[in-house]
Amino acid sequence: MSVQSWTQSLQASRKTALIQDGKRKIHFLFSDGKEMAEEYDLKTDELIVRKWRNESTLGAQGPWQVEVGEPAASPVASSDDVIKENNSNPVFMRTDTKSSFQWRIRNLPYPKDVFSVFVEPSEKCIIIKTSNKKYYKKFSVPDMERSELPFDCSALSFTHANNTLIVSYKKPKEILTLEQELLKELKKLKGTGDGNADCKTQ
Repeated sequence: MSVQSWTQSLQASRKTALIQDGKRKIHFLFSDGKEMAEEYDLKTDELIVRKWRNESTLGAQGPWQVEVGEPAASPVASSDDVIKENNSNPVFMRTDTKSSFQWRIRNLPYPKDVFSVFVEPSEKCIIIKTSNKKYYKKFSVPDMERSELPFDCSALSFTHANNTLIVSYKKPKEILTLEQELLKELKKLKGTGDGNADCKTQ
């Protein structure tokens, strides 16, 4: 899918807007039955959440898959002897800024020089690894895939502070243009306020 065809998919989708809790919440329904939900900060227009949902083979709605924002919380187990994920395990999440795709990996207490972060163009992904072999992560950038854009190694950077590794990838101009155009469209949608279920669709 090129930038143009992804733009057309967004334009053709059925959109519902809701203004709630200081956020602009948009629900997209695509012609293939896929759903996308986004949340933007009303003051800054920054994307806070993006998640996807597909229909299962039997037509039931599948679970939401978070692409941007806090990962969905696991259900709380009632029993004390249930095996739980360790709180000190690394937590990987994407938190974009207006100019960059950004990922934060918490609970990584190693010095910055231990980390190696690079683009793997042949696999269209970003790889994080440590020289002490304590952490390894390979992940794609769905926005780049949807728009069929090549990776630029010079767009990638990372910092490390407070046991958190922050990886940033500067958004290509095609993505920036697409996001600005989309935001203009979304702001035109008549969003309903808190507690009003009668959402306007386009």
